[in-house]
Amino acid sequence: MNDAPAPDGRVLVRPREDADLPGCVRLLAEVHERDGYPLIWPEQPVDWLVGPARLAAWVALLDGQVVGHVGLSRCGPGDVAPDLLREREAGDRERDAGDRDRGPRPVVLGRLATDPGARGKGVGTSLVTRAVEYARAHGLRPVLDVVDSDRSAVALYERLGWLRLGSVEQVWGAGRAVTVHCYAAPA
Repeated sequence: MNDAPAPDGRVLVRPREDADLPGCVRLLAEVHERDGYPLIWPEQPVDWLVGPARLAAWVALLDGQVVGHVGLSRCGPGDVAPDLLREREAGDRERDAGDRDRGPRPVVLGRLATDPGARGKGVGTSLVTRAVEYARAHGLRPVLDVVDSDRSAVALYERLGWLRLGSVEQVWGAGRAVTVHCYAAPA
């Protein structure tokens, strides 16, 4: 996509640059204050956004301001959705023994945040769509975990046709039990 500024009122999605990180942290703080995401505020928000396993990340801009962020990262310890996808695909291959293709490798979509003031303008949809396009172009299939209490994110993924792989209980932080729903992007 062209990195030129979009006309007023249109969302521009482009790869995240280091210069975007202060705007991303501001955005993340607003989302955390309003929606409780991330559930546990990171001690180092920039490190949390960048992450050691990040493959790619994008920002959404509206009138030149960062109004959204999303990233793709390699699967790591504690990521439940990749295992659930592998189990589902193994079952599908057993039912169709003639198909030896393992399919795209899973990659984790995460760190999705949209400015509360810009919601309803397609920011989340634009970011998720860009990440999925990138993943597919690189032979990857996005998966994600989302906390049950994040109803707007659940609604977004389901509206975009993501497949719910299952739900699990996890313990985060100081013994805080949460229900996490696991999704895979449409095949």
